Amino acid sequence: MSTFGYFRTSLVFTFFMLVLAGVVGWIYNGTASGVATAIFLAMVLSVLEISLSFDNAVVNAKVLEHMTPLWQHRFLTWGIVIAVFGMRIIFPLVIVGVVAQLGPLEVIRLAALNPNQYAQILTSAHHLIAAFGGAFLAMVGLKFFFDHEKEIHWIRIIESPLCKMGRIEAVELAIVMATLYGISKFLPDFQRAEFLAAGIFGLIVYVLIDGVTMFMEEGGEEALKAAHRASASLFIYLELLDASFSFDGVIGAFALTNNLFIIATGLGAGAMFVRSITIMLVDKGTLATYRFLEHGAFYAIGSLAAIMFLGTLIHIPEAITGFIGAGFIGLSFWSSIRHNRLKEGKPVAPA
Repeated sequence: MSTFGYFRTSLVFTFFMLVLAGVVGWIYNGTASGVATAIFLAMVLSVLEISLSFDNAVVNAKVLEHMTPLWQHRFLTWGIVIAVFGMRIIFPLVIVGVVAQLGPLEVIRLAALNPNQYAQILTSAHHLIAAFGGAFLAMVGLKFFFDHEKEIHWIRIIESPLCKMGRIEAVELAIVMATLYGISKFLPDFQRAEFLAAGIFGLIVYVLIDGVTMFMEEGGEEALKAAHRASASLFIYLELLDASFSFDGVIGAFALTNNLFIIATGLGAGAMFVRSITIMLVDKGTLATYRFLEHGAFYAIGSLAAIMFLGTLIHIPEAITGFIGAGFIGLSFWSSIRHNRLKEGKPVAPA
């Protein structure tokens, strides 16, 4: 399949999302400029989602390699429904409902009729979202670098010592718990317990998913059934990973617009492109060809986790988050090309 072929569905989906954004702009403003503004905001949000989640696509592709074809298909079909409608629309509504103690219909009415108040309530829960998502992503990143069996290192001066430290049982868990405690000391008293509780839940969810996956991979005579069970567990893991990545995008989107429906169309279109990138990476075997690309993704994940934690104390623009993630991916891609050329005995451009 050509590169364009992988993105055909995403382009069609994006077209309909932009049309929908234009309809929302007309409903709220009733002018051509309102329609144009809504479409422009949806396009910007789509780019924001892709920049923040490209590393997510790389990790998704790596995990998909270990899933059965059936569950790969389910992730790329069911998963996009969950990603677009679940995490970009329903999840923010649930958070606002819990924080404001409102029913589903009241929350929808609030989002539609009073978007400013809706945004304020959602933003007030940022420390909870950052603690849960940051803890989960930190565990994902550290698990990769503390793997004492990892043989390929990109930045050896950093990764080699971490690899050796991986022989210490649950060292990554200890680091994340210490980080949560340290960050909590700088928070107001009324947020401290909530932050720690949300972070602990993030750790619990990660440990459960990781443990269940390892348990289900023990096939024995029922290897095929075990593979399907493990794939189901990995499916849940990927959805939680996507949720953790989407937290910052959803919160950050309110810096551009308070309209939930425009946010949903923009982030939904971006999420669809991330899925297309994932499919392309799997089909083309890109991770095998570019050996450091996976490393760049996990550096980006670790950076995002750190930014989510620090974001509870200071404001960090989403542009910086996207730039750091794209920077790691770009550098790891360039390093992979450089490595391949050296291996083939071809001249390499100076750094």
